[in-house]
Amino acid sequence: MLLTAMQARTLLRVAAERHFALLAINADSPAALYDCLCAAKQCDAPLMLETSLWQLTGRSFGAGDAARGMARYLADLALLCDSDEFRQVPVAYHTDHIKGDLTFPLLAAAIAGFPLRAGGQELRLRPSTISLDSSQLSEEENIELLCRLAQEGERLRVPVTLEMEAGVDDGVTPVAVTERLVDGVERRHPGQLFLFAPGVGTRHGFSADGYPGFSTAAVAEHCQAASRICSRAIGIALHGSSGLSDAQLAAAVAAGVTKVNWSSDSLHLRAGAAAAYWRDAGPRLERSHREFKATAMDDGVQRAIAATYVPEVVRRIGVLGAQGMAANVRAALAGAAGAVA
Repeated sequence: MLLTAMQARTLLRVAAERHFALLAINADSPAALYDCLCAAKQCDAPLMLETSLWQLTGRSFGAGDAARGMARYLADLALLCDSDEFRQVPVAYHTDHIKGDLTFPLLAAAIAGFPLRAGGQELRLRPSTISLDSSQLSEEENIELLCRLAQEGERLRVPVTLEMEAGVDDGVTPVAVTERLVDGVERRHPGQLFLFAPGVGTRHGFSADGYPGFSTAAVAEHCQAASRICSRAIGIALHGSSGLSDAQLAAAVAAGVTKVNWSSDSLHLRAGAAAAYWRDAGPRLERSHREFKATAMDDGVQRAIAATYVPEVVRRIGVLGAQGMAANVRAALAGAAGAVA
């Protein structure tokens, strides 16, 4: 099931209460989307799938047009999540690393919903949760952009569930910065912020030396500060998880992380599996070989990638404590729906 913004709040609340984190994967192709859903189903876990501008504008989705890319991504994901195969998997779609002049127009369009028309009917597709890349913004600009997005949701009477980030790549964020940022949004638009991504000593991408400055104490401190300001559980979103050990990830979850972004390791794993497939396939790619077509078709390499990739996604979900937690999320969603009815 593809979650709405309101359902995503229930998901994040359950993660905070049950002390697990969502694996948030930057899946950049339809095959990667399917593999991630297969892994989540296999271990009965909720999942978050997210896109940055480079995925939205890539040839698998937008081919240069980020809005078209998000619409195609959502349409593909909605179809899969509504299928019998994956209907029991709670899935949130998150916008990640949206920056530059495109930020507000693209995210405002996402809040309004991308129209999907078929058979004379129209369906509006929206993200479950929304964030933007604040790395080039001042504190004031960061607050103002988040508030504009919240205001857009209020204007359209559409719920918006937000993640706010600080200087993720700038070492450990001072708690005073967290207090200014979170309070700057919560005071003006209460009840719409549910994730906060401070710097806790990691960086996006790979690190040859790991992250010696990574601090679970900082995770806990920021989690407590944000939750105190908002008077509700605000989970910490951990950016830059590639390079952290399993023990560090588990400790981060125990300290208050409820969302762990996963991109660089994920891409490296899929690329390595694809490279191995093509190395081994050499002789079968001769035009005269009887297995040429089966070898050359996309299905061959994608199956080989999945054989390596899906077990690692399952393992990583387990490290974050999310294995088996889909049942708790489904029960909470059913309870929330019953309360509204």
